[in-house]
Amino acid sequence: MEVLKERFKAKADSVGVEIKQILKEHGSKKIGEVVLSQVYQGMRGMTGLVTETSLLDSMEGIRFRGYSIPELQQKLPKAKGGDEPLPEGLFYLMLIGELPSEEDVHLVTSVLQRRSHVPNHVFATIESLPVSAHPMTQFVVAIMALQTESQFARKYAAGMNKKDYWDACFEDTMDLIARLPRIAAYIYRRKYKNAEHIQPNGLLDWAGNFAHMMGYEDERFHELMRLYMTIHADHEGGNVSAHTTHLVGSALSDPFLSFAAGMNGLAGPLHGLANQEVVKWIYEMREELGVEQPSKEQIDAYVRKTITEGKVVPGYGHAVLRKTDPRFTAQMEFGKKHMSDDPLVNTVWNIYEVVPPILQSLGKIKNPWPNVDAHSGSLLVHFGMTEYDFYTVLFGVSRSLGVMASLCWDRALGYALERPKSVTTESVKLWLEGKHEIWGE
Repeated sequence: MEVLKERFKAKADSVGVEIKQILKEHGSKKIGEVVLSQVYQGMRGMTGLVTETSLLDSMEGIRFRGYSIPELQQKLPKAKGGDEPLPEGLFYLMLIGELPSEEDVHLVTSVLQRRSHVPNHVFATIESLPVSAHPMTQFVVAIMALQTESQFARKYAAGMNKKDYWDACFEDTMDLIARLPRIAAYIYRRKYKNAEHIQPNGLLDWAGNFAHMMGYEDERFHELMRLYMTIHADHEGGNVSAHTTHLVGSALSDPFLSFAAGMNGLAGPLHGLANQEVVKWIYEMREELGVEQPSKEQIDAYVRKTITEGKVVPGYGHAVLRKTDPRFTAQMEFGKKHMSDDPLVNTVWNIYEVVPPILQSLGKIKNPWPNVDAHSGSLLVHFGMTEYDFYTVLFGVSRSLGVMASLCWDRALGYALERPKSVTTESVKLWLEGKHEIWGE
């Protein structure tokens, strides 16, 4: 085994050096319709997907069917006595393409309430896992267990007409979204609250009921969940969880299988774990400085130290955005309204004032501004949710709204199996020498 591992490492190191040199000399050369560096470096900047539900603009931030987050906060229906948009309204907008009325949102809520029953075997499957299992592991396993309920899988096996794919996908989508809060709350109570489970309240909205089942009865937390579920719901189609759901769905895997795949992507440290990394970084700063709420001068010094050590400041920067993430701003406004004296939240705001100028001064940072993850963890901590490993599950429940609405559109429009062409480094070398043709040129 060690011999095999050593041979692999030696070969990988050699090829890695070769690729680095190729990109240095030829990274800007066009290979088909893109440049060679894009092929090797995460396909950044390539346009290769159609996602109807949202679009990420580098300067304006995310727009859902053309509406910005501030516009949605103003225009989407709200819970009685509340100020934050109901995520059911955003789901309606992404699915239908039109702003919903209060009646439309109540319809979505009632449909989700009626479909929210989770079969007992799903809970039994969760219970078969060690309590110590990561909550995202439990979440994905539960989704896979729920796949037994897939109408798409059942109808496809029986010989469903292609024209009816969208219908079965839609039915699965509504069942899945309806049941996710119950599953996620069950995992939360099992892992962190001595398995003292709380039954659903059929009179509450989707996000409010989720908060209730987790054990949070403060109406402000219900409002936070409505905001959180809305602003995390979608981020166009190229991010890992959305793209994976779309990719797996393009093979006509049913919505349960497709969403589970997307959640495995969300669990990756470079996608769904950033909000807890922000809180961890702030706590480490507090501990090192010996203060609960560091001054801006102390934050400045600690940030520079972090950068000097070759580390990143978590929560800052984005692959596409080139301004402050509007989702950060929405959460900051929520904090100012509900928890303006919270030391952790105030530290987040002070970091916001300190970090961008430092990153701008380095000259190499394309986006020195905060993203959504820079704030979300501090709001959750304020209400006592310090189970950081669970934050990604919250993200996953929210993201279901966008990726499943997109999957319904994929099937309704009959999008094809996704199958991009790949090349080998050897073929690239031959192509650069003029000895090999790269397909697609």
